[in-house]
Amino acid sequence: MKFKRQRSQEVGVDLTPLIDVVFLLLIFFMVSTTFTRESHLEVELPEASGEPAKPAETQQIDVVINAQGQYTLNDRVLVNNRRETLERGVRELAKGDHTLPFIITADARTPHEYVVRAMDVAGRLGFAKLSITTEREADSGE
Repeated sequence: MKFKRQRSQEVGVDLTPLIDVVFLLLIFFMVSTTFTRESHLEVELPEASGEPAKPAETQQIDVVINAQGQYTLNDRVLVNNRRETLERGVRELAKGDHTLPFIITADARTPHEYVVRAMDVAGRLGFAKLSITTEREADSGE
């Protein structure tokens, strides 16, 4: 008996389907990935160089905020720094008169949250004359 010799085929891996899968995965991740753009802003805060305001002869609402966020309304310390407490105290002082000047004086180290809270209370109650006190800037020799 004579058997035909079978040709030996080279054993190899066909890379075409593998490359197709890799490209599909690459496209999938490129489309589904979100890129966050981080930007760092350098902010230069303004300085106040205007003339100090003259003391008001009429009644006004003075909100003083210390570095810990404790509120004082017209030299009366509030029991806590919650929005409701501040709003109740301002209502009692204003007695319905929303034309009174609303002056906010905050320590330089006061967290921004407490200043914004005082401004929010003034806005909610309808005060239009809102002022924020600052210190006069030091002369720079100009």
